[in-house]
This record gives sequence, C-alpha cells and structure tokens, in this order.
Amino acid sequence: MVDVTTTPCWYILHTYAGYESMVKDNLERLIENNNLQEMIFEVKIPMEQTIEEKNGKRKVVERKLLPCYVFIKMIYSNQLWYWITNTRGVTGFVGPQGRPIPLKADEIRKMRLESTVVEGEFAVGDKVAVDAGPLEGFEGVITELNDLAQKAKINIQMFGRNTDVEVEYIQIKKTDN
Repeated sequence: MVDVTTTPCWYILHTYAGYESMVKDNLERLIENNNLQEMIFEVKIPMEQTIEEKNGKRKVVERKLLPCYVFIKMIYSNQLWYWITNTRGVTGFVGPQGRPIPLKADEIRKMRLESTVVEGEFAVGDKVAVDAGPLEGFEGVITELNDLAQKAKINIQMFGRNTDVEVEYIQIKKTDN
C-alpha cells in the first residue's frame, strides 16, 4: 500500500460542467500563490483529438476525454483537501464521502496521465501479443519499430487476412512461441 502522505499520487476532482479549464487555472494559481509546488505536482484535463465535419470541411478538434473531471497529482493532506474543495467550480474529490482515493498504476496508464517510456525490448521479427486497447487478444509479428513515438507496427491475422496495425509499446508483450 502506498503512503499517500509522503508519495505523490493521482486523484480525481469532480467539477461543474464546462468549468474544467477554469478549475485547472484556479488550482495552478493556488499552487503559485501558496508555494505548493512541492505538494501539488500536476493538474491535467485528459484530452483526445477527434475529427469533426462541418459544412463539408473536416477539422481536428480537441475534446475532453472525461467532461466534469480534472486529475491532480499531489501529496495528500487535510489542508490541501480543504483548499482544493473550496476552489471555485470544484464539487469535490471522487471517493467515499468526498475523500479521495489514489488511482492505481494501471488506471494511470490507461488514462495516459503519465508518459511511460518502454526501453527498446522489442526487435523486428519478434512475436508479440496485444494485451491492451481495441486489438486486445490478437497476436502478430513486429514489422517496424518507432522508438521515438514508442509505437510498433505489427502484422496480425484479422478477418482472414494479414493486416499491418500500429500499436503502442505499452499495449504489447513478447510471446515465447
């Protein structure tokens, strides 16, 4: 079990709809004004890029992955809980009776709150299994690696055909066969 009073952990804040950016700005101002850089490390609003079509024109738009939620990495204390829950736009922490529960490592990875760098443990020709994401359960052979982007192109059998797909390093693992 992680000691939340000494180790920084990720927590989830619930906000009013549309107030996510304002809450993030207010929390960053709170950190700056009270010199809390050693207690609160990061405030994030998970975003995703989607393609929107309007009047026949396609445009890439940033959308909130989870509207009404802001993620915060901090070392928990009752004083911080008080300051954060009294920030304009915050309705409270996600957890029982408004007390926060730290996110687990696999939840942090799935939400992509922290970028994890996987060392080049893969090589072209390696047999791998996809253990996360939409292609979970598929097996294939690595045909191309991109260490900079942390992505691999693998050839899998899909719908009776060999298909090249691109996956992130954290979504695959080597198989023995």
